[in-house]
Amino acid sequence: MVRLTTVMSAGAMIAGSVWLSGCHTSSPSHEQEEPLALATLAVEQQFVAPGCEGERCSTVRISALEFPQDEALTQQLQERLLTLGMGITEEQAEPAASWEAYAQHFFELAEEGNRLTPPEMTSEAMLEATVHAHHDDLLVLELNSYVYHAGQAHGLPMTAFMVIDERRRAVVEAEDMLLDGQEAAFDTLLTEAHQRWASEMGQDEQFLANWPLSPSRNIAPLEEAWEVKYNVYDIAPYAVGQPTLTIPVEALDGVAKPRFIGAE
Repeated sequence: MVRLTTVMSAGAMIAGSVWLSGCHTSSPSHEQEEPLALATLAVEQQFVAPGCEGERCSTVRISALEFPQDEALTQQLQERLLTLGMGITEEQAEPAASWEAYAQHFFELAEEGNRLTPPEMTSEAMLEATVHAHHDDLLVLELNSYVYHAGQAHGLPMTAFMVIDERRRAVVEAEDMLLDGQEAAFDTLLTEAHQRWASEMGQDEQFLANWPLSPSRNIAPLEEAWEVKYNVYDIAPYAVGQPTLTIPVEALDGVAKPRFIGAE
């Protein structure tokens, strides 16, 4: 049985641990700012590998958000985080149905790895959702995962944006933000942004040949620019981290819908 520790967002920890029963504590983290604004509640949970009582235990930490006004959005956020937490090694598998199920599966994999690694090495996973931006009735969330299995050279961080149109109470995908027929024009802007990034990073032609740009629709529409986030190994080696390419909103005129570049 997985052991669960529930942490209050105010910073106080409930004394001791409770056995997994499906309950958790939620507390306000984002108060309503305007009539259309979605309220959010913080969800903080920590799971500890079953049977482990020492300091070196495999753990899963959840730092997510809930929408008390919209259960469907809460479910979508959870599904996206659980999928992100699968990393690149389980892409063909079905994501877990709950935080608890994710932790259970992670600990099963960790137990297999523990047989082959020194006892001081432990596995860990983190799933996190934070407010990245909030403007013009758009709520931009940044979803992050970090998964490390004992024995690996390093952990795997991954990031995905989740954009919510508060006017429609709906998730907005990249194709919803681009004007019809402008996908190629957007990719051209992305290529230009990549060239700027490479120049700023001091990367040469050999680097670009080894790590070519790939299309991405992992977009965060901010007030001044769109951010396009890549994960490690997408367009650069692990040591470079997760590159962020930036496209000014002025350049998106005629490519993106006015709603998403502050023109409506």
